[in-house]
Amino acid sequence: MRPITYSRAIDTATAIAAVSADPTSDFLAGGTTEIDLLRQNVLHPRRLVDINDLPLTQIEATPEGGLRIGSLARMSEVAAAPVVRERFPMLSQALELGASAQLRHMASMGGNLLQRVRCSYYRDAESPCNKREPGTGCSAIEGFSRGHAVLGTSEHCIATHPSDAAVALMSLDAQVHTLGPDGGERTYAFDDFFLLPVDSPHREHPMEHGELITAIEVPAAPVARHSLYLKIRDRESYEFALVSVAAALSVVDGIIADVRVSLGGVATKPWRARRVEDFLIGAAAQRSNFAQAARVELIDARATSMNAFKVELAQRAIVRALETLTGDGSESPA
Repeated sequence: MRPITYSRAIDTATAIAAVSADPTSDFLAGGTTEIDLLRQNVLHPRRLVDINDLPLTQIEATPEGGLRIGSLARMSEVAAAPVVRERFPMLSQALELGASAQLRHMASMGGNLLQRVRCSYYRDAESPCNKREPGTGCSAIEGFSRGHAVLGTSEHCIATHPSDAAVALMSLDAQVHTLGPDGGERTYAFDDFFLLPVDSPHREHPMEHGELITAIEVPAAPVARHSLYLKIRDRESYEFALVSVAAALSVVDGIIADVRVSLGGVATKPWRARRVEDFLIGAAAQRSNFAQAARVELIDARATSMNAFKVELAQRAIVRALETLTGDGSESPA
């Protein structure tokens, strides 16, 4: 048995000081990922600093029409908030489809962004894994890779990012606010907050040890009022995405005036489908254009023999999501 020291922080400065002083310490929020990885002998913190008493639970509309979410707001609370359901339905749907009700009641928004990959090789604590032990190799590349990534991969890692909420927030140009050990506040653009594996897959975020997420800010986005989150998975009950699409669409006189698309389940980070967006702005809102844009987005996909089906599935999912928003597709985003 490994001894673990536990303490409960009463304010943000105390929490950050406690974690930053010890490289083997971690913040503990909802614990829905952290505790699993402790039990599986994947993480080995010697100290856990409980931050659940910190005043970081707000869900507030901003005067400009955006949204500010405290990092300790629970997934279920954010999903149910009227301002989220009205202004950003894709986020509400992503949260509700992202976990079981029990987990949604516990899991924090900040923790959801930082959850570790669901790759079985990472989580078995025995197989070579560059995320867990840098330089040991990636077992998934030659192993069982059906659920792994086809975009944003490297020769060192092909694990998919597991968060549903992060896919919606990527489409919404969210920002992540943090407080560092030096007392300095930092703001990360959402696309910059998630790092591609390249040659250091163990480093998934640019934050330093002891840096704490304090809030997630979503700017005003009128197009987001007409949005959805489509999640395709092996079973309809609680399951991780094979492919997911967060999409928002504005059409004026049959022409696409604004579009946002991000993908989940197919990439090593929440994937902004910028090629889709660039192709479709100013184009007619019709299936042939949706399909062509989807093909362009997936042109650089790198698949294994086991997950090659994801390339076509992602293209079909993009088309289905956009057709649904134009009123020509399925009525249900789930």
